Amino acid sequence: MADITRRPGWRHLRSAPTAHIRHHRSGRLVHDGTGLSFRFRALTAALSEVPVDDRELAMTFHARTADFQDVTVQATVTYRIGDPALAAARLDFSIDPDTGVWRGAPLEQLGTLMTDPAQEHALAVLARMPLSAALVDGVSAVRERVAAGLAAEPRLPATGIEVVAVRVVALRPEPEVERALRTPAREQIQQEADRATYERRAVAVERERTIAENELASRIELARREEQLVEQRGTNARREAQEQAAADAVRAEAEAARTVRLAEAEAARTERLADAEATRTERLADAEATRTERLGRAAAVEAREVGAARAEARAAWLRVHAEVDVATLHALTGSRLAENLPRIDSLTVSPDVLTGLLAKLGSGTAGAVGTGTRTAEGDGGFAGARE
Repeated sequence: MADITRRPGWRHLRSAPTAHIRHHRSGRLVHDGTGLSFRFRALTAALSEVPVDDRELAMTFHARTADFQDVTVQATVTYRIGDPALAAARLDFSIDPDTGVWRGAPLEQLGTLMTDPAQEHALAVLARMPLSAALVDGVSAVRERVAAGLAAEPRLPATGIEVVAVRVVALRPEPEVERALRTPAREQIQQEADRATYERRAVAVERERTIAENELASRIELARREEQLVEQRGTNARREAQEQAAADAVRAEAEAARTVRLAEAEAARTERLADAEATRTERLADAEATRTERLGRAAAVEAREVGAARAEARAAWLRVHAEVDVATLHALTGSRLAENLPRIDSLTVSPDVLTGLLAKLGSGTAGAVGTGTRTAEGDGGFAGARE
């Protein structure tokens, strides 16, 4: 679309390099070409814009094959306007002088101009082909026929249109028919897949059998080696028992010899100890007899000496008491008696006891002289008794 700038009393147009502009003023061609830029007056100008770039026209239509099956054809036609002046003269490419927008729909007219012939040629080709052939070779056949038909169409060159290329994108049957056509292929693919699965399972079974055989062979070999191991262990055990028995016999002989040697040594030691003990006992008996004899002699001597000392002490004691008076003897007797009596903390003397004691003392003074010798003898006997 051309870029038109509005100014007071006039307009300015600037077109793209791919747009052919034709400017008429008062029925006279003023500007003609691509990529133009000029000023014009809206009231006296007649403008046309014809695109000269390559354009693509997509078309989709239905056709029927020889076996009355409906198919959908998707095609694309690439074209361009080779003669813009002729196209502007045959079709309405005029634009609004204020906005630059086409007044009509020239591209839709071009699409109708090319779609109808292309559809006619495609229908003619597919009508003579069965569905299976159409699905296999229909794309190339339709493309070639449409390209040839559009090239031979007289209205296109008369309008200044050149067909650049024709492409058939797809040729598809109805969804139900397509699913039905896919079924044999799917079944075949499934069969191939099943066959591959069975073969894979067969290979797996064969491999498992090989593995099982290898495991069985390994177990047999292992059992044989275990048998050899058991035999070798038995041989080793017997040999070890024999060696152990021989070692035990040697050990027993050595132990018996050692026991005999120890018994002999113990007997010799016992004999020596017995001899030593006898000698010691004999010596001890002799020493004890000698000691007993010495002790007897010492005891006899001591007894004689003690008897002599006692006799001498008695004689000396008697001599002393014979020379001492009666009062002194009484005092000694009282002191000896006091030494042998228990401790007296307090003494209570009643008048009756004191009177009797004084009477006795008075009567005793008179006979003190006559009884002095007897008292001394009695004391001496008492002393001797104490001794």
